[in-house]
Amino acid sequence: MQLIEGASLTAAEAAALLGVKAQTLYAYASRGLVRRVGDGKRRRYLVEDLERLRARQRARSGHGPVAAGALAFGEPVLDTSLSTIDERGPLYRGRPAVELARAGTSFESVAELLWTGKLPEAAAAWELGVLPRFSRDEVASIEDLLLALPPIVQGAPERHSRAPEVELALARRTIARVAAQVTRTPARAGSIAQRFATLTKAPRVIAEPALNAALVLLADHELNASSFAARIAASTDASLPACLLAALATLSGPRHGGASERVEALLDEALRLKRPTQVLELRLRRGDSIPGFGHPLYRTGDPRAAALLELARGLVAGRAPQRARLAPILALAQTMAKQGLAANVDYGLVALRRALGGPPHLAAMLFAVARSAGWVAHVLEQRSSSAVLRPRARYRPSPAP
Repeated sequence: MQLIEGASLTAAEAAALLGVKAQTLYAYASRGLVRRVGDGKRRRYLVEDLERLRARQRARSGHGPVAAGALAFGEPVLDTSLSTIDERGPLYRGRPAVELARAGTSFESVAELLWTGKLPEAAAAWELGVLPRFSRDEVASIEDLLLALPPIVQGAPERHSRAPEVELALARRTIARVAAQVTRTPARAGSIAQRFATLTKAPRVIAEPALNAALVLLADHELNASSFAARIAASTDASLPACLLAALATLSGPRHGGASERVEALLDEALRLKRPTQVLELRLRRGDSIPGFGHPLYRTGDPRAAALLELARGLVAGRAPQRARLAPILALAQTMAKQGLAANVDYGLVALRRALGGPPHLAAMLFAVARSAGWVAHVLEQRSSSAVLRPRARYRPSPAP
């Protein structure tokens, strides 16, 4: 059976996938192990939940299946002191990211917390050092950023050092330079949120705290694909810039950091319709996925998305034209929530971007710069281990032609 991201199956198909009777499937659903969408005869079961449940079933049958299941939102595979995830969202060194964002903690301070375990009372803006030479072309996608990063770090001989303080200094300067490159703000000092605020149409006093909150919410998310890629590179003793490139390449995929572009396309399609929620019917009829909703790690909704949508509502509260533009986006999220699929962080980030009047690539760039803080933290933590991350494969002979 070929499975499509964001897809759902009938009860018969879902039971067959799990190898159980229909009554067992219904029991799983009643216990909250599998989410259902639709009503009556149209009720269907989410593939992402079914796949996770099937991985757990396999994990009970031996070491090989345990490892296989662990690599697909399964059991933990690495020890870490950096972050974990519960119903409050990600926790950075034990501190809920949502609370840090709402308290106005600066992104730079949160990065230092992840890197050192200590939350500074007031983090100074990271210095650029020698101003980078901006590329002629606008950095408008994660793939563009992949090409822009090597020149940014090329003139840093300290990239060959593995001393923690040297790598920390390089990390601060690199992230500041990346943000300066993306936003084209050559000033030597200034917070990351200040730089991104220049890309929006909202007054800086409004945009800066909202963008800082988004950066904080996205700074780390446990062993996501890009952070795992950074750790794999670090385990081979690759340089910090090389680890960041590995992570950035992984982030570029449409099922990771590139997901915001898919959400943008969904909303563009929805807003062209007389009734925006009709986009759900049209996409389901075509068999297309609906990006921006559901997350395997959050059964009752992504707290980061809830915080971002709350920020977006607040930004347009006193501005009628902006409120009218955001209303269909919020209505779409409410419709999906009623069907059992809450908005995820990609949807919330795009909603915030539109509320601020930023360019279409702002969401993806925010994601990349924010998550680089987590990547650095994972690289530094991985340095303390002498093991090379190298999973084993389970060989399966190809069927005879």
